[in-house]
Amino acid sequence: MIPMDLAELVATMPFAVAVGITIDAAAKDEVVGHLPWSEERCTTAGLMHGGAVMTLADTLGAVCAFLNLPAGAATSTITSSTNFFRAVRDGEVRGRARPLHAGRTTIVVQTEVRDTNDKLVALVTQTQAVLTP
Repeated sequence: MIPMDLAELVATMPFAVAVGITIDAAAKDEVVGHLPWSEERCTTAGLMHGGAVMTLADTLGAVCAFLNLPAGAATSTITSSTNFFRAVRDGEVRGRARPLHAGRTTIVVQTEVRDTNDKLVALVTQTQAVLTP
């Protein structure tokens, strides 16, 4: 694991802080985090909003891409595809982002989002541009 303060890492992304995301572990090969269910993150009938689930995946994917960048480069998401499989009514969602490809011009990251019972909630695949100076 990368020796860094994970709360400081999240703090670099104000929207992730506002939503309530926590990063639990971060390394080049895997970034793990979670987002608790709360009424403020729901649509009707107490279901966690898909945007909240996607925000967790996007945040973890971005950190994973960042950790795979060459020195001096930056990144920006250029595509993101989400497949939803089940609703979340309580507990939390936990995400695990892993790089599928870390190339010269793009990094592709896949994030699994699971509920408290370890059931697959969503699968998100992102392509991140490698922005060199």
